[in-house]
Amino acid sequence: MKKQLIALSAFLILLASCEVKKTDTTDNEAMEKNLVATTEINKAIQSGDVSKLDQYIASDAVDHASPVGDVRGIDSIKSMLGRIHTMSTNMKMENIKTVADGDYVFQWMRLTGTTTTVDMGMPAGSNYDINAVQVTKFTNGKLVEHWEFMQPADMAKMMEPQDVQQSMSIPRTDSSTKP
Repeated sequence: MKKQLIALSAFLILLASCEVKKTDTTDNEAMEKNLVATTEINKAIQSGDVSKLDQYIASDAVDHASPVGDVRGIDSIKSMLGRIHTMSTNMKMENIKTVADGDYVFQWMRLTGTTTTVDMGMPAGSNYDINAVQVTKFTNGKLVEHWEFMQPADMAKMMEPQDVQQSMSIPRTDSSTKP
């Protein structure tokens, strides 16, 4: 009887020490709103219609994914996103996986299309097929910051040939060059 009482006491202490995490419906609603905003922003980029982005992007938002550096403010971001659409024909943005975690939405995207200008670093008429991870931070249901991460090989496709050669001029060590 004494052993059972000790075992029961140990179990109750263990149970009492466990933290029960409650699901906060407010957090779930905020994450769902962020997911909807992400989807709508992607639709606007793909279609070129950026007129409704004020609903989903904060007025002081920063996009860190521009090739020219940070783009600040809703008007500048809308202009850049509208221009992206004109730099490509038959652009498709395939969402491979999306994860929402608090204020952040992470998307693994496949971007395909054909360039119409040299702005993407490739000659006009070049087909592209790029995988990227988009990281978006939201506050009060609006995008406030955005980052994009690509595989080095995909980034190299977008660089001028001399830029790729310069960036790859890292001394290599392999068995054929060792004395």
